[in-house]
Amino acid sequence: MVKDDLYYTENHEWVQFNDDSALVGITDYAQNELGDVVFVELPEKELKLEQDDVLATIEAVKAVEEIYSPVSGVVLESNLDLEDNPELINSSPYEEGWIAKIELDNKEKDMKNLISADEYRELIGG
Repeated sequence: MVKDDLYYTENHEWVQFNDDSALVGITDYAQNELGDVVFVELPEKELKLEQDDVLATIEAVKAVEEIYSPVSGVVLESNLDLEDNPELINSSPYEEGWIAKIELDNKEKDMKNLISADEYRELIGG
């Protein structure tokens, strides 16, 4: 499932822009490839990130993967629900399984490196 109202990275992260912040997470395709998620190392609040910096680490039964920030900015909030329920990334990657909310530094600059839903569908062969 690829949602039309989001932007994506070629590393399978998604971004939902809201005014001066963005919610980020991994795509349904990515969680499916990872398998059952058993642990998420979340970013610290107020962590300063550049686009493509490591945002989080996800441990699944099959693999451990670093998740890269699709935008530059400062972490406003991490999804603490994932500490007790990391499987939310599998069951609800776009709603309850988001990873972090980031205050944006430069949305226009970040957008140049993101792809549309249609481009993402093409990337994953869907």
